[in-house]
Amino acid sequence: NDYDNVSAYGTTRGRASTLSPYLNFDPSYLDTQQPEFIFPEGASRQRGRFELAFSQIGASVMGGATIGGATGLYNGIRQTALAGHTGKLRMTQVLNYTMKQGANVASSLGVIAVMYSGTGVLLSLARGSDDEVNTVASGAITGLLYKSSAGLKTCLKGGAVGLALTSAYCAYTSDRIRNFFK
Repeated sequence: NDYDNVSAYGTTRGRASTLSPYLNFDPSYLDTQQPEFIFPEGASRQRGRFELAFSQIGASVMGGATIGGATGLYNGIRQTALAGHTGKLRMTQVLNYTMKQGANVASSLGVIAVMYSGTGVLLSLARGSDDEVNTVASGAITGLLYKSSAGLKTCLKGGAVGLALTSAYCAYTSDRIRNFFK
């Protein structure tokens, strides 16, 4: 019976897997040999440092708020239990710990992300390329700048931490570095 092989869209069940249920047409009629994404003429096929900066900053702030909030919640529960607070007073104190710690960590990580992204964009513009050198240099400069008000020794430690973190990131993600050691 032909009616048993007809789907709700009027095609046979053999072709129903290619039928788009959202647009109510058969996508096999479209030419899919062309690229699926549209890029301006001569543009690179990946997002640049400036475009990535926004997601990096946002992710850093949200991650900092999450980590700081969880730490504040733990500290708030522990401190209010030690102080013997109960009821609404304890709930208010726990909330204060959570919000204050969350905001502090979110702010700190947001500032670090803005510094890192800004120096990365500036280095990318100055050098004319976006590579691992910019990433490592941005990390070191960010660490130096972030800890610059704490004295020379702490400033150098901050730069070393930034250099180490971005070097580890590049070693983990860079195909060029992996191919170099093969």
